[in-house]
Amino acid sequence: MIQPAQPDLVTVYIDGKEIAAPKGTNVIEAAKMVGTDVPHYCYHEKLSVAGNCRMCLIELGMPMADRATREPIMDPETGKQKINWIPRPQIGCGTTVVPGMHVKTQSKLVKDFREGVMEFLLINHPLDCPICDQAGECKLQEQATGYGRGYSRFIEQKNVKPKRTQLGPRVTLDDERCVLCSRCIRFSQEVAKDDVLGFVDRGSYSTLTCYPGKELSNNYSLNTVDICPVGALTSTDFRFKMRVWFLKQTDSIDTESSVGANTVVWSREGEIYRITPRQNDEVNDTWMADSGRELYKEVRADNRLKPTSELSTSVSAAASLLDDGNVAVVGSGRSSVEEQFITAKLAKKIGATSYLVARHGEGDGILVSADRNPNTRGALVTGLIAELPTTELSQLAADIDAGKVTTLLSVGEDLTAAGLNEEHLAKVNLVYLGSHVNATSAAAKVAIPTLTTFEKSGTFINQQFRMQKFKSAAPGLKGATDDRVVLAGLLEALGDESKGSDLTSVWAELAETVPALSGISYANVPKTGLLLDGSAWDGLDFPEGESLHFKPAAAEATA
Repeated sequence: MIQPAQPDLVTVYIDGKEIAAPKGTNVIEAAKMVGTDVPHYCYHEKLSVAGNCRMCLIELGMPMADRATREPIMDPETGKQKINWIPRPQIGCGTTVVPGMHVKTQSKLVKDFREGVMEFLLINHPLDCPICDQAGECKLQEQATGYGRGYSRFIEQKNVKPKRTQLGPRVTLDDERCVLCSRCIRFSQEVAKDDVLGFVDRGSYSTLTCYPGKELSNNYSLNTVDICPVGALTSTDFRFKMRVWFLKQTDSIDTESSVGANTVVWSREGEIYRITPRQNDEVNDTWMADSGRELYKEVRADNRLKPTSELSTSVSAAASLLDDGNVAVVGSGRSSVEEQFITAKLAKKIGATSYLVARHGEGDGILVSADRNPNTRGALVTGLIAELPTTELSQLAADIDAGKVTTLLSVGEDLTAAGLNEEHLAKVNLVYLGSHVNATSAAAKVAIPTLTTFEKSGTFINQQFRMQKFKSAAPGLKGATDDRVVLAGLLEALGDESKGSDLTSVWAELAETVPALSGISYANVPKTGLLLDGSAWDGLDFPEGESLHFKPAAAEATA
């Protein structure tokens, strides 16, 4: 009798290899455990099982036993228990492992059936891979190489389906390429909670469409493009812009809210072409919001701040202004942990009061939270602030009016969006560090251009108190400087002993002086992030509530 290795595991055999798979695992996932890829189109590990495509066929068998005695029937030639193989293949996605199950993924029977399925899938397919926007990422193309014929036996006229249909503002459908896998439909229903897509007609005439009077316009619509296994759904923004094999992939973090969805930035020769989600089951599964995908356009925006003098000259001028004793510093929840740490050091050095601008919006309960800063927790951990920020800098405005603040440093924030007006800015000696032109940069006596998130590296701490890395995906704009370099330069000009502005040097100091970051280095933060102890801030009333995979520490303790 076969016994599971552990109570929650069952012993199965994949192509003769014995494995212990968790109960409830389907054959596709079990096969991955032995390094075997079962081809599929409709199956997606984060969606319900549909069993549409039939590409994941496998041969299935169970150990034979005497019906009367239940004793195993042995094979005298091998000395092993005989296997009763089911005559016809079964779908791997809809088959859950059971103790003693035997699976063949590469038998002649399986290959013959897969070839048949592939032939049916390609009956009406245009076979225009060279001009398809999905080339290089197409599972149909890949598997046609392994299981398709070199010719078609279908001599009748193909059914030509609609082309270049706009399902919504961001998604274009070439329906002649659709294999009816229904991934997009299930995603819209199950994840985006926007039941807008469906099939109409039958057989070869089945067509993907939006329900009458509706369109695919929710903030997660482009995830349907990500999971489309063929070239049916494409991003209108990225469509025919660049072949994917030319693009460099850089790990990054979505900066639009405190969720901190993991992303991949795709670039070539310093130009960014698109942003897609990166799988992190602890944060964002495999999804991201559409609103975070277009943030890369800020890199080449027309309103980038340009330098007016050499960096050394600007730093010297800024340092002279900051050395007057009546200074306030406004940091940013969009700055990295490293930048916030140096900002906090600078504020302490000059005896300045530190502020942070809060950005609040309505959370969607999925991957956009009410806190629209990616690094509010970083400001708390580094000591830049001790309390949650407010959206209006009313205390700072009062101090300016009272003459208590005569010099003001803004790190990446347009202060006019946080309650200060032009009269307030005119009353102070204003120093601005930022990447884009705004009302604050225009009023500044010294304005130093800095890099966008896509042009530098660092870390954010998300709503879970999970520290996550982002990396530079594009070269900095000519004349713009990394915020760390500028802030460290200001510290040095004000008499602080230089300890370096590179990530290694900053992290050596962070690990030494910040209790929550003790023993951590930038290098040892894993790709999926590092969960910090955020218990010191449990009493704060954070605005997010609960989002995907996120539970406040108190809720986890009582769960």
